[in-house]
Amino acid sequence: MTRGAGDNGCDCYQVSVTAPSVEEAQSLGRMVVDGRLAACAQVSGPVTSTYRWECDVTSATEWLCTMKTTSYRLEALMAAVRDAHSYAVPEIIAIPVSAGDPDYLTWIDRETRA
Repeated sequence: MTRGAGDNGCDCYQVSVTAPSVEEAQSLGRMVVDGRLAACAQVSGPVTSTYRWECDVTSATEWLCTMKTTSYRLEALMAAVRDAHSYAVPEIIAIPVSAGDPDYLTWIDRETRA
């Protein structure tokens, strides 16, 4: 049986952040896990991103850092990433986890508590 958000006493989120280098993505992941803002972070890539910036359409090679956290750590995680990121407007997207393995969701909750 899977649990949905809130069934384990917390709401879990998957947060995605892109970075211009593997080193920056790994550094951001390490920072949020060290600070217990996320239970874990995975870095994947490279990915090619196409976007509009300052009236131009451009493409760039980026790395994706996927972080798992809880609702009570989400704002602090986003603020820490924003402060440490090299982009003026970093991609920080948080998606609620609607279901998952109960033991895994409990682990995310436990690892993000100070």
